[in-house]
Amino acid sequence: MKGRLVAGLLLCGLALAACGGPASGAETAADALNRGLQAQFAGKYDEANTAYFQVLAKEPGNTAAFFNLGLIAHLQKRMTAAESYYRLALEQDPNNIKALFNLAIVRAAVGQNQDSAALYRKVIALEPNYADAHFNLALVLRDLGQTADAQTEFATAQRLDPKLVAPSAPATPARPASPSPTR
Repeated sequence: MKGRLVAGLLLCGLALAACGGPASGAETAADALNRGLQAQFAGKYDEANTAYFQVLAKEPGNTAAFFNLGLIAHLQKRMTAAESYYRLALEQDPNNIKALFNLAIVRAAVGQNQDSAALYRKVIALEPNYADAHFNLALVLRDLGQTADAQTEFATAQRLDPKLVAPSAPATPARPASPSPTR
């Protein structure tokens, strides 16, 4: 089912990309990616999505396009689509820290805290000083009832970024990682 959803999303996007858009024939994948980023930063998500699908029509394995499609879906609270795009980005680059981090947020948002914790741990293994990953892992561990481990992660997060203080009540995880301008 999930594979069909991903295939359907890609086919729809590739069809949109084939319909054209600004200079679709002469435009490079990098041009389309830059255009998508500009639209995304301006909050024009439909335009950004079209540009990212144009990137994928030219470079089917472009990690940044998949990641940015995931981020837009994530910001629009379309968690199934966000997860699919983040996973596609990770198929291209299994160590993509931003995609791992954002996928962990999505997995926690849908109640899959064990998966979320494993993803945050992978982020931390790749980038030990990622304060937001330690903070979000602490939130997930606290929800799982692992309070001692949660306190350790809160302390690490605060050591790395003094603004990150352990909340006394349930808290929202750190925001998703920002758009990716590179492959």
